[in-house]
Amino acid sequence: MQNDKKQLVTMEDVAQAAGVSRMTVSRALRDEGLVTEETRKRILAVVEKMNYVPDQMAGSLSTKRSGFIATLVPSINNVHYGKMVQALTDQLESTGLQILLGHTDYSQQREELLVESLLKRRPEAIALPFDGHSKRTVTLLKNAQIPVVQLWEVPAKPIDYTIGFSNEKVSRSMTEELIGLGYKNIAFLCETNDEWTRGSARRAGFKHAMENAGLSAHRMIRFGTPPMTIKDGHFVGSNLHQYYDDIDCVFCVSDAPAFGVISGLKQSGINVPDDIGVAGFGDFEVSRYTDPTISTVKFDAAEVGRLAADLIVKLIDPTQAKQPTSKRLKITVTNCMRESTRQL
Repeated sequence: MQNDKKQLVTMEDVAQAAGVSRMTVSRALRDEGLVTEETRKRILAVVEKMNYVPDQMAGSLSTKRSGFIATLVPSINNVHYGKMVQALTDQLESTGLQILLGHTDYSQQREELLVESLLKRRPEAIALPFDGHSKRTVTLLKNAQIPVVQLWEVPAKPIDYTIGFSNEKVSRSMTEELIGLGYKNIAFLCETNDEWTRGSARRAGFKHAMENAGLSAHRMIRFGTPPMTIKDGHFVGSNLHQYYDDIDCVFCVSDAPAFGVISGLKQSGINVPDDIGVAGFGDFEVSRYTDPTISTVKFDAAEVGRLAADLIVKLIDPTQAKQPTSKRLKITVTNCMRESTRQL
């Protein structure tokens, strides 16, 4: 039976068709100036005619550079990660680098498999959010011998470089802001998982702020799994009386459940913020255009991508005489108080 599958065109095929050596083809493609312009044009014409695609990984064996940067995101439908990856990609592509992207779905086990798979492709650096790593993931990253950039959090024991903020401290700051507005019986709405995540760090920040103010932090509403959704928040808002009957404010782990809580409260005849205040985290678009607008923690997700790209380029560029002076880069985070909470 005849096999109609086309054979992959190799550099040897191009060299034979152009009447030159394989090394001459390689030099012409890299435009090193070691091949005459006439010969280079002839080779490029053959490349185009034969639809030859250079094997970048093969080239990396001699140059020790793959041209790839690996990055992971917990979610592909979260606008923050989309903005981060877009900014990272835009800045890296201007330097000739490309992104290898993986999606962890908030799973440490999946992250471990993806890190192992991506490292086999010899990326020049890897950037990934810190939501807690498995022991093996940490070992893989430490042994990778490439720059490792942990994003969105400042781990207690960073592997290499970090870009982000302390979710615990930022959550504590927002809780203190809510207390300053006169709220005393604040509930914190978060996921049910017990392992360390940025969500659990925000929960810890809430707890510390309440206790430091001499208030009770027992009003913890734990519902759903990461990432919490609008639907999760709507259920809690519609059934808030089943949890605690004295809540005067709900601080949500992110803006999506905060929007859902407001919708559920409204349907139950509870006014926001006159009866109960609501705050979120992340400054998602929904928080700015819903009614009422949602008080939230604000930061620029694209800034994470831009800082990561700039850092990575400096770390892997052989022409850079000096390494970055700081291994801990912080992004700007502010409390943005809007209509869903009381005003001073």
